[in-house]
Amino acid sequence: MPFCISHVAITPRLILVVASLVALLTFTGCGSQSGQPAGAGLPPPIPSAEPVLLFNGTGTSSSDVAAVESVLGTLGVGYKTADSSQLNAMNEQQLAGYKLMIVPGGNSITIGGSLSAGTASMIRGAVEDYGLHYLGICAGAFFGGYSTYNGVDLTAGVGFDFYADEYKGIHVEPVLISFPGSAPLDVYWQDGPQLSGWGAVGAKFPDGTPAITEGQSGKGFVIFTGVHLEAPQSWRGSMIFTTPVSVDLAYAGTVIQATLKGTPLPHF
Repeated sequence: MPFCISHVAITPRLILVVASLVALLTFTGCGSQSGQPAGAGLPPPIPSAEPVLLFNGTGTSSSDVAAVESVLGTLGVGYKTADSSQLNAMNEQQLAGYKLMIVPGGNSITIGGSLSAGTASMIRGAVEDYGLHYLGICAGAFFGGYSTYNGVDLTAGVGFDFYADEYKGIHVEPVLISFPGSAPLDVYWQDGPQLSGWGAVGAKFPDGTPAITEGQSGKGFVIFTGVHLEAPQSWRGSMIFTTPVSVDLAYAGTVIQATLKGTPLPHF
């Protein structure tokens, strides 16, 4: 998801040199006294021709990767994919050349286990220091928060728990999520988190816990969603939804565009 003095002869010249060094450290140490913000002086990111990096590594759901790709295609937004080994080989400047990183659904424990601790730290640095935006969907939200399973921790130590229906033995269902000032949507949920404890709440589950949250993480903008707005018709099977799939997919596009641009959604 870091000095000693030996025996020397004391002379006026030495005192002057030491005093000068102390003054220099006082005004440049940690960036706190120099007037420069933390992260100033970082090398520039390496620009990418496509604004979005979609993670499709070990632990992600191939069907959810495809669902996100479909929405990106509808939006006309260019993207590249990176698997676990490719992401492990990247540095902060390379990752920060993208405007948005999307981590889709799957198994957050496996996702974290497929990446090195240095990679989780690298993602956090690209977001907090360089301003990369991050969209975490279901497992991607678990992974983006604090987790002992190598989570990125874009939430200053806040981790997420499952939505309450998980503890009723329900693993897949339509859930009606509510929004401030607009009609609710019936959306696909599968073993996803409720997002209490971090960010502004953009949508709520039926029990009032957050289904979508958003906020700043350092210089980067982050949206987490505990539901699959991008779920295609084929996922619905025999389940009955009150909202047409086209409406849910349109809102999935709205969420992706908002995260890409760093523009907050309406929130409670």
